Amino acid sequence: MLLKDLLTALPFYTTVNMKDDLYINNVQMDHRNVERGDVFVCIKGFTVDGHQFAEAAVQNGATVIVSEKEMEFADATTVIVPDTSRALAMLATKFFNYPTTKFSLVGVTGTNGKTTTTYLIEQICKEHRKKTGLIGTIQIKIGDEQFPINNTTPDALHLQRSFHKMVEKNVDVAVMEVSSHALDLGRVYGCDFDVAVFTNLSQDHLDYHKDMNDYLRAKTLLFSSLGNTYAGNKKFAVLNADDENSELIRKSTAQHILTYAIDERADVMAENIQFQLDETTFTLHTPVGKTVIHSNLIGKFNVYNMLAATSAAIALNIPLETIKIALEKIEGVAGRFERVNVGQNFAVIVDYAHTPDSLENVLQTIDEFKKGKVYCVVGSGGDRDRTKRPLMAEVATKYSDVAIFTSDNPRTEDPRQILNDMIDGLKNTNYEVIENRKEAIQFAVDQANDGDIVLIAGKGHETYQEINGVKYDFDDRIVAKEAIIKKGH
Repeated sequence: MLLKDLLTALPFYTTVNMKDDLYINNVQMDHRNVERGDVFVCIKGFTVDGHQFAEAAVQNGATVIVSEKEMEFADATTVIVPDTSRALAMLATKFFNYPTTKFSLVGVTGTNGKTTTTYLIEQICKEHRKKTGLIGTIQIKIGDEQFPINNTTPDALHLQRSFHKMVEKNVDVAVMEVSSHALDLGRVYGCDFDVAVFTNLSQDHLDYHKDMNDYLRAKTLLFSSLGNTYAGNKKFAVLNADDENSELIRKSTAQHILTYAIDERADVMAENIQFQLDETTFTLHTPVGKTVIHSNLIGKFNVYNMLAATSAAIALNIPLETIKIALEKIEGVAGRFERVNVGQNFAVIVDYAHTPDSLENVLQTIDEFKKGKVYCVVGSGGDRDRTKRPLMAEVATKYSDVAIFTSDNPRTEDPRQILNDMIDGLKNTNYEVIENRKEAIQFAVDQANDGDIVLIAGKGHETYQEINGVKYDFDDRIVAKEAIIKKGH
């Protein structure tokens, strides 16, 4: 692509040493990845300013530098824009030829349930014989190929590059988790969403957002991005009618609304819900008919996830019969209410619950079918919202017989201080504090007897523990299995 053609994506800019006939090989935002003929966009991050690496990018072969300030290089053109983050999204979508206009794109946002809901939508689409792409907390998937991921929602460049790969692989439907950070930072600028799904909103990420209103404002950006016209294919906002925040989100979009709920009246509903340790059964009511679902996914929160996925599938014109088949086939999602079983006479469950609300949901689900005692191993992440720490502890002691407070991902914080924050002012006394996470899991397993349940919360699918900025191998599921074997069963 010629530079002059690429720059048509930008409304206004100035240049230094402009060369119209420059051919652009690629767009980069990391100077270490720059090769001859590339555009390097200087991005201001939380800790690093890309403008500092412009010269290094030129030395590596960059022929164009996109900057927020005037720079002059003998061997490169400088394009000066007011906001390089916005410019990056515009340039990336142009360079990769607007990939999200070539398939159906579903975005899922909310505090809890994003990963499971995206996975469910993906599986329903596969059952409908559609080739899928998925971008989420765990990984990027294109068809059957899997790629690692660093953020729940990648930056605009990596996002558009991934979408371009999906186009090359003839993907029909792409499903992605959309975090509040990504929405606020403009990572999804240029994405042409067809369906936007809201799961729920509860306290999280207040280390980034100034308050819950700001957190909700960020979520609404996904729904306002659906557009303001009714030309072309119908676009849908899928909203949880049981969450009061849906009302503001409803007002933020001009597009068609599809609601789901358990308690309130909605377009898609679950009735006659029955919970068991290994199955959830409910009657599914939809605008296109009703059916009974027998699911391997456990708990009320998973019913909500299935309702959200069903609503999105209906918006994509997938038949109810196909939705039912897919929902009943699904075994589970890694690290989401995942059972660890080596033949012991008590249950061990690993879950990603890392907010007060998600932890409460999981423990309330366990309360529905528990026969013995409940042991809850839980911590709280470092360098994140400190205000949720005592709330996590309160929930854990309220719904379990014994809570074991331990280290999660302390990151750069002192884990002892995190634990002190959790128990500060705690009135309930049914807890132990064991800083070492492996020892905490072993303790809970050793205490468990016939019919008891051990919940290990917070990390779920994660296979590491981050301490002082260093990631160490640590998988709750593996550690739990080793603990059970060590105890003997």
